[in-house]
Amino acid sequence: MNRIVKWVIATNLLVLVVLTFAYPHLMVSPGKLIVGHRQLETDCFACHAGLRGASSERCTTCHKSDDIGRLDTKGQPIQKPLTSTAFHQKLTKQDCVACHSDHAGVKRFKIHGHFSHALLQAATREQCQECHRPPADSLHKQITGNCAQCHSQERWTPATFNHDKFFVLDRDHSVQCVTCHVRNDYSQYTCYGCHEHTPEKIRREHIEEGIRDYKNCVECHRSADEHDIRMPGGNRREDD
Repeated sequence: MNRIVKWVIATNLLVLVVLTFAYPHLMVSPGKLIVGHRQLETDCFACHAGLRGASSERCTTCHKSDDIGRLDTKGQPIQKPLTSTAFHQKLTKQDCVACHSDHAGVKRFKIHGHFSHALLQAATREQCQECHRPPADSLHKQITGNCAQCHSQERWTPATFNHDKFFVLDRDHSVQCVTCHVRNDYSQYTCYGCHEHTPEKIRREHIEEGIRDYKNCVECHRSADEHDIRMPGGNRREDD
């Protein structure tokens, strides 16, 4: 490689370095800032430390920890807060960049790439509905509080539900929900959705046993085991 070629390459590299530091918003910016940071469009070092990326310490020069969610950066009350509770004051540490990103267009908010609550205090993590609006579908409308009985704090889906504490869904009962919960009404159930449990057959078998109050099946039956019966009041009967 002759001197001229080396000189041209070195000159180009020098120009790129100078332009990167002189106009970083044009040379290395991955995209536009959110509306609230628009005035910082040409001042990368307001948030970024040289060669070290965004810094939480620089965030708090404008966003005071005690005011986040309550006051804007000019000290004025926020008219329409994003959540009903100012939970930033309940974080275990003020690690802004762990949750917030920029240059992302409509993707304004992230939490470790998914639905993590690692920075929240333990007591705050149990108060889901203070920050999250409950889903409005027919299932969730019938449930209040205790989101953790189905959802984890790492991600919203997949969700799990321990049906065994109500009735064990063995291989004979592994069916679609609507088989027992008609029209997806989870506040009620029926055992007559299966051809095995016709009203006449259930009535006859219970009358033979001297049982006349048999409308609430799971009050006694918690599984398909016909020999494992819990009588009203919690007593357990094991037939021979």
